[in-house]
Amino acid sequence: MTPEDLQLLETVGTETEVAAGQVLIEHGQHGTGLYVILEGNIRVEAPEGVRELGPGACVGERALLSVDGKRTARVRTTTTCRVLAVDRVEFDRLCADDAGFADRVAAAAGSL
Repeated sequence: MTPEDLQLLETVGTETEVAAGQVLIEHGQHGTGLYVILEGNIRVEAPEGVRELGPGACVGERALLSVDGKRTARVRTTTTCRVLAVDRVEFDRLCADDAGFADRVAAAAGSL
């Protein structure tokens, strides 16, 4: 994503603090939004393996970009985190306003 894309997410997202050990995303559930990690660390438990991610990582986008809209991983905080939460409605609006937005989000997430 470009710095401009991140700024767009910031304009529609809500910044919040999440305690260590909290589940942000549960595998198999319907995706209602995505999270950008601003501070702290998270653990992603997916069929392809386990990853630890930190500031700048985006999680939850796969469900928003997929046809079935289902979560593909379990994501929980390993430290207290500050995250930017962006709900599906706002994400869809950004995609409708800019045809390339979804592709840039998918490419950025795939590079983690």
